Amino acid sequence: MMHMAIALFCGLMFGCGLWISGMANPANVLGFLDVTGHWNPILAGVLGGAVGVTLPGFWLLRRKGRDASGQALHWPSRWPPDKGLVIGSALFGVGWGLSGVCPGPALVLLGLDGAKAVLLITCIALGWLVGKLGWETFTAQQHR
Repeated sequence: MMHMAIALFCGLMFGCGLWISGMANPANVLGFLDVTGHWNPILAGVLGGAVGVTLPGFWLLRRKGRDASGQALHWPSRWPPDKGLVIGSALFGVGWGLSGVCPGPALVLLGLDGAKAVLLITCIALGWLVGKLGWETFTAQQHR
């Protein structure tokens, strides 16, 4: 139960941070991506602040080997990146650039602009499902 309470607190803190920083507003994200027009640097500040907080946290977690609830941490090793990671990252970036919203802010938007957020989250879920099924089919054919 403690693990779920910690996860809920972290999720709420993350969502509040997205909302307070303006990252739930697609115009801010699209403004950052518009480097030839009216560039808005707010996302760079938010990302810099997030990295500044996260790096020491990851350093501490790697040293400790356990999360706040005491569960052992298992770190992925995805180096060098495989095709799936590269393709998935590219598709994520294209979707983010077209909509101005990534999955975290999309959930925050449920409370602010429900209809658009529901459509976006539905598209994210469909993309995940198609990608998962397509990748499983692709890898199954590779192992034959």
